[in-house]
Amino acid sequence: MLADTLIDGYAIPEGCYDELLAPGGEPRAHVAAMVQTLRRMGPQALLEAGRRRDTIFMQQGITFEVAGSDGARRDRPFPLDLVPRVLTAGEWTVIKRGLAQRIRALNAFVDDVYHAREIVRAGVVPWSLIVSRPSFARPVHGIRAPGGVYTHVSGCDLVRGGDGGWRVLEDNVRTPSGISYVLENRLAMTRLMPELFAGQRVRPVENYPSLLLEALQAVAPAPESEPTVVLWTPGPLNSAYFEHAFLAREMGIELVEASDLVVRDATCYMRTTAGLERVHTIYRRLDDDFIDPLAFRADSMLGVPGLVRAYRAGSVAIANAIGTGVADDKAIYHYVPEMIRFYLTEEPILENVPTYLLSDPKLRAWVLGRLHELVIKPTSESGGKGVFIGPQASAAELEREATLIEAEPELFIAQELVHLSTAPTETGDGRLAPRHVDLRPFALFGEEIRIVPGGLTRVALEQGSMIVNSSQGGGSKDTWVLADGDTHAEPGLPPGLAAREPPRLPDVRFGGWHGQAQQQQQGRRGAVATAADPLGQRPA
Repeated sequence: MLADTLIDGYAIPEGCYDELLAPGGEPRAHVAAMVQTLRRMGPQALLEAGRRRDTIFMQQGITFEVAGSDGARRDRPFPLDLVPRVLTAGEWTVIKRGLAQRIRALNAFVDDVYHAREIVRAGVVPWSLIVSRPSFARPVHGIRAPGGVYTHVSGCDLVRGGDGGWRVLEDNVRTPSGISYVLENRLAMTRLMPELFAGQRVRPVENYPSLLLEALQAVAPAPESEPTVVLWTPGPLNSAYFEHAFLAREMGIELVEASDLVVRDATCYMRTTAGLERVHTIYRRLDDDFIDPLAFRADSMLGVPGLVRAYRAGSVAIANAIGTGVADDKAIYHYVPEMIRFYLTEEPILENVPTYLLSDPKLRAWVLGRLHELVIKPTSESGGKGVFIGPQASAAELEREATLIEAEPELFIAQELVHLSTAPTETGDGRLAPRHVDLRPFALFGEEIRIVPGGLTRVALEQGSMIVNSSQGGGSKDTWVLADGDTHAEPGLPPGLAAREPPRLPDVRFGGWHGQAQQQQQGRRGAVATAADPLGQRPA
């Protein structure tokens, strides 16, 4: 077993699958090498690496805003736990195949919803439920996305239950975020904890930006030459601007805001110092409601007037497609296994967590009788907002939740409580303790579906908590997928990397990545003429 100085008091919660220790208390075979390295390093090395991580992250702007006890919001280093989560090649094969199957079905559903409605006519999904979803986009009814692809970027959340099996907790096919942390976590780990990679064959993740660019280019509508792809951000004040700037830089494309784009004659153009340039694909990172004030919210200052008209004309691809949110609504999630059977004539490889819609009075009464055992979620929220965990609630909280459900039952779903698997996590004193985790792999859909090995492992840093969202106090881990005999996989640590200095990661908030990206773009074809600077000030 691990040295007592590392796992003193390592108590696996009842009913949970632990990803470090087998039921007999011995390390699982695929993490044995990592365990030996951690024993050699000892707690002090973990603490020292953590101090270097926090210093570097604060210096380079890799931070997350939290509210203090006085109500003031402050930056803290993005919480990266330094003990990786390790998956075997066999596990990853199941996950990869299951996700590809699910994404094909979700893509078919979005196309069907806005066109033939075959799944509705077959009585599988009720039309009344679909049209009542806030994310159902009437302005794009009848529009077929270029290449027939709607779910270009997907981030489905997976959990592992007490039996060790994987289930899909929810689907994210609107504007899923978090891939920048997957890439930065790997970069930081190879600098801060190079010893852990020695002798391991960890599948690489750093090719994600090139795969993303290929997928975005693949759906571009009939370009005369190399298609022009841009990343559309709401601006520097957006909580995910860090990721927007990072991905634009890594792909070598323009990072634009609404004022950088204009629609003329049902064609989208980008303003540059050399004049207008045709845009073929827009990777948008803002919600449907703000995309076009002529089609959605008239008061949107973030949108491009006429963009939906250009989209309807087929002159521009938008990723993810407008209206995809209808497929990841938590009420629609209930029907995804049936979508797989309907569109693909296959059985689901990855099952849902058992989920109950509350509009039926008899089912609602049954759920209210078991409220202390279930999890309640608002159907149209994300980021862990409004999640109610019955087993952790007081009598007063249970009563209040029941009142909310009775008042508007269609706004909630109920799910069976999944005892999320636990993974070894450093607790601040150099020791390890089990903490609950989930997994968000990222899939890209262009000419084919490609899934980057691993994904974003989110971890609930508080003992006993099962809320892993960063906005609710969670952190993240580097996720390893082992090659296990795959001769095409690259080794986890390039030769000589252990001798390098810790990373100097650019400060995106104060001109690091954003400034570098614009300098590169100026050399390529002229800078975006009206791009905001990193402090949110526009040139006169």
